[in-house]
Amino acid sequence: MSGGDAIARRALIQGAVGAAAAPVLLGNAPAPARRKPALKGFLWGAAISAHQSEGNNTNSDAWLAENIEPTLFKERSGDACDSYHRYDQDFALAQQLGLNCYRLGIEWARIEPSEGHFSNAELDHYARVLTACRARGLAPVVTLSHFTVPLWFAKRGGFEVADAPQLFARYCARVAERLGGLMHLVTTFNEANIGLLVSLFPRSEAGAKLQRAAQAAAVAATGSPQFSRLAFADPAVTTPLMQEAHRQAYAAIKAARPELPVGITLTTQDIQSAGAPSLVADYERRLYGDWIDVARDHADFFGVQCYTRLVFDEKGMVPPPKDAEKTLSGYEFYPQALANTIRWAHRTIGKPIYVTESGVAVADDARRIAFIDAALDGVRACLDEGIAVHSYIYWSLLDNFEWTSGYAVPFGLAAVDRDTFVRAPRPSAHHFGAIARANRI
Repeated sequence: MSGGDAIARRALIQGAVGAAAAPVLLGNAPAPARRKPALKGFLWGAAISAHQSEGNNTNSDAWLAENIEPTLFKERSGDACDSYHRYDQDFALAQQLGLNCYRLGIEWARIEPSEGHFSNAELDHYARVLTACRARGLAPVVTLSHFTVPLWFAKRGGFEVADAPQLFARYCARVAERLGGLMHLVTTFNEANIGLLVSLFPRSEAGAKLQRAAQAAAVAATGSPQFSRLAFADPAVTTPLMQEAHRQAYAAIKAARPELPVGITLTTQDIQSAGAPSLVADYERRLYGDWIDVARDHADFFGVQCYTRLVFDEKGMVPPPKDAEKTLSGYEFYPQALANTIRWAHRTIGKPIYVTESGVAVADDARRIAFIDAALDGVRACLDEGIAVHSYIYWSLLDNFEWTSGYAVPFGLAAVDRDTFVRAPRPSAHHFGAIARANRI
């Protein structure tokens, strides 16, 4: 994910945590170059999320949070990349690059704009989106909740209210009934343990003060003292409710579409220790908690989403060395983390593994190419070790709205003109596409 104050989901949390730390230990050496056989059934893709790319998601909690004062957001999402209307341009770009899958989101706030009211027009819209995706030869990998929720859901307390799991499962059931046949894979939550990740970061008093002020502004704007946003809610409260929500949603989707693989993604940053070896196990428990059991028992596959490593000593998170290369998200440039988290997922969860997010925000596109190559070296090493890895999905296809960081953090394989919405592929896009077309690492 995407510190300065960055890694705790790049921006959802950037305004509320203190300086994010990066690791200090040496990385793994790249695998020796040699020609490998083609990969059977491997998914090569790029990702976006609904709120970050579609634009004008006005019925969501995030839209309200962006438009109040004070706010944690540096700018508003606004039109974003206008992917709500230009989705086929995105699919065409992915197809031209040689990708064979595409990860995208369905926005709950559009499907159920008010409690209990489901929009047939929006369900039809997403049916057209998924149909267009398939027509471009791209397998749709769909996320049903990527950090945002409907405004009405946030106003009633979000995932801090006892009946939240039933409401989320009801939404997932409706989507599966109408759209499940068009999906290749589906996940319930994006990085369901995001609240646990946020809790690991040192907090600055200034950031905490701004967060409290923004929360007060949201309460005033909605008239609801229960207004709840996932990244800033108490994970001790939200985590068990979200776990139950996933279990109920898994059952509901399977009831509607038994053949559709249903998975879960977690933020899987590479935990390392600069102190006692036992710190790794301790901080892994803090980051993942009971989500490990949920993934084992109620998922057909597991999505690895890794951006860097986090190092801890006996005092907490360790800042990066002064000479460490930093990304524009503020965390350490460390693509070797991906292989380590794949290995962790293999030995800990034991489900089929898909890399559903891996990427980097840099000004120099040559460093993006270097990141992709090093991350894929790690995937190749895992494959050589006998670990079944089924995808590499780069975050993101486009420079999109990076939450509280706004549009200043370019993860995209393609730049997007903020006025004309023209997509301009970078050299890294063609580099990654050539690898995908060759279907070899």
